[in-house]
Amino acid sequence: MFNLSEIGNKILEQVVYYGPKLVVALITLIAGLWIINGLVKFIFKKIPRSKMDVTLSSFLRSIISIILKILLWITVISMLGIKMTSFVAILGAAGLAVGLSLQGSLSNFAGGVLIMLFKPYKVGDFIEAQGHTGTVNSIQVFNTILKTPDNKTIIIPNGALSNSSIVNYSSETQRRVDLNFGIGYDDDIPKAREIIQKIIDADNRILKNPAPQIAVAELGDSSVNFVCRVWVNTVDYWGVHFDLIEKVKIAFDESKISIPFPQRDVHIYNH
Repeated sequence: MFNLSEIGNKILEQVVYYGPKLVVALITLIAGLWIINGLVKFIFKKIPRSKMDVTLSSFLRSIISIILKILLWITVISMLGIKMTSFVAILGAAGLAVGLSLQGSLSNFAGGVLIMLFKPYKVGDFIEAQGHTGTVNSIQVFNTILKTPDNKTIIIPNGALSNSSIVNYSSETQRRVDLNFGIGYDDDIPKAREIIQKIIDADNRILKNPAPQIAVAELGDSSVNFVCRVWVNTVDYWGVHFDLIEKVKIAFDESKISIPFPQRDVHIYNH
């Protein structure tokens, strides 16, 4: 039979032995997490005032926080009296198993490191990748977070980004606006060209060098199509794009220049 008094004594001994250690370990864990969060926030409050890139700041913040928390957990476990040699061996075996099962996460981590090293984009850039378009909101350890123009949040794994094509619309200070305008076959081509040129000359956002280009690009099925190419600063791209379309339409209407729509002539024969 079990001796209840002996069992009770052994339980009491364990409680007396491990109880204070467990309390101290819990206090250390809670205080440590609080200190780590406060320390990381304090350090990186100074980052925007320095010359460190915002993208690098965000990435380092994640890395430092993870490393400090791992060290804290190791400290707490050692305070409980668990031998670290055995723990390290168990941790190594568990790490191998977890590593094999989390190959995707490790790939994303490696992708994040590559992105930080080669910087195909940074926080604030407007990019297109993995079928999505948006402004880079943050670059984290495993993911990059985009904000779309209509304020949706898109989370893309870094592994996929580091191994695929990326279109960065913000990497250059200047961009070219390409527009097409069609006029009717009966309309005056030199007059239409002159109207477009005047609109371009009146817009101070359009750069003089490289020079704007206006040319007849195509004789379409129902229209003579002009191509209009102008260079602008990247920040002015969409403003110039929309304004040119509107101003050309208004100017064509005032000058009685038609903008034809696709149409067909149908001939009916009676036999």
